[in-house]
Amino acid sequence: MTIRCLAVDDEPLALDIIESYVSKLPFLQLVKTCSSATEAMQVLQQEQIDLMFLDIEMPELTGIQFLNILKHQPLIIFTTAYPNYALEGFNHDAVDYLLKPIPFDRFLKAVTKAQERLQRRKTPEAPANVPAPQTPEQDFMFVKADYKTVRVGFADILWIEGLKDYIIIQTKDQKIITLLSMNKAMEKLPESRFMRVHRSFIVALHKIDSIEKGRIRIGNKEIPIGEVYKDHFLHWVEENNIQ
Repeated sequence: MTIRCLAVDDEPLALDIIESYVSKLPFLQLVKTCSSATEAMQVLQQEQIDLMFLDIEMPELTGIQFLNILKHQPLIIFTTAYPNYALEGFNHDAVDYLLKPIPFDRFLKAVTKAQERLQRRKTPEAPANVPAPQTPEQDFMFVKADYKTVRVGFADILWIEGLKDYIIIQTKDQKIITLLSMNKAMEKLPESRFMRVHRSFIVALHKIDSIEKGRIRIGNKEIPIGEVYKDHFLHWVEENNIQ
């Protein structure tokens, strides 16, 4: 399957790098390179495009603004020097989010993901003869607080803050203080929904509003990202929340 690609970036060097990388992969065909979103819009109206490499910080229209006005968009791989747009990129169902300067191995990984997604679209799934039994995922945990055992729904948790031997569970409506270590708290929480981002903080990934300058914002709360946890969190930002 040949993937027809469009590259959009106001930096000529960035376009040259993408063009060079595409030329190394026989399953990619670069239809055109564009230096602006308005130029890219004309190409999308005239050509069949499967995958678009899209910069975010561009004059006139940013990559995000461009996607907001597109009625039908191809698969998107963001190519940018700014990591703070990652969460917004995921909201546009991006295949991947590549930070400049882009190494070839990361580029290859991203386009392979795009190839797999396109193949899934074109290949209907065979119906299963016997449906597998579904085990519902537990959506709560119990903790001891104020001389009683309290049920805490995972969907209600915003973040958890460590305080010596205690933790503070911040929900939408209350703070729950319980005698529990951060490590034990992580054992109770589903890894797909919570992550430790600092020695003193665990965040609910689905509650993150923005990420900027080494901090996570959830509502009015700013949570620091610790150096020890930074790589793991950025790996999630780039990989785990895209599919």
